[in-house]
Amino acid sequence: MELTTWYLEQTDAAQIRAGREPAEPVEIRRAEVPSPEFSRFLYTAVGGDWFWTDRLPWTWQQWHDWLAAPGVETWVAWVRGTPAGYIELDGRAPEEVEIAYFGLLPQFAGLGIGGHLLTEGLRRAWAQGSPTRRVWVHTCSLDGPAALANYRARGMTLYRTDVTPRTSTAETPGPWPGARDA
Repeated sequence: MELTTWYLEQTDAAQIRAGREPAEPVEIRRAEVPSPEFSRFLYTAVGGDWFWTDRLPWTWQQWHDWLAAPGVETWVAWVRGTPAGYIELDGRAPEEVEIAYFGLLPQFAGLGIGGHLLTEGLRRAWAQGSPTRRVWVHTCSLDGPAALANYRARGMTLYRTDVTPRTSTAETPGPWPGARDA
């Protein structure tokens, strides 16, 4: 099997194409206090079904150091007091912001929240610190089926595609050990 990775970017904030209004009210707020526990929850709840495994071995201190780094921001979508998804921005590099992670908890997919959250995340990325000249992201064939289409629909353009042999396991880790057995 092969793994396809797509790299997309925007080079001007005017390229943002807004997503539709969600089916119900959504509040998007920045998680301003570094909270490794909360961020790890978001990471596993959103990415557990999509092979997000690179941060699973991180210690509490690694999470904290990452979240406290200047230019790193976490924006969370809330529906009636419940976290529905998040977008993590990495603005540490000069003049560019990477969408490091983005996604929804499974029960919130298909309600227009993803397009809305990505639109707001892109706006926040363009508003970060020093002049931003580029916002970029990569997604792959192991990510959610709507990811690539959502990035494109929000005005991001493809600039590179890589195809490599797939070496990961066939089973996703799930949101926590044993969750699949429940």
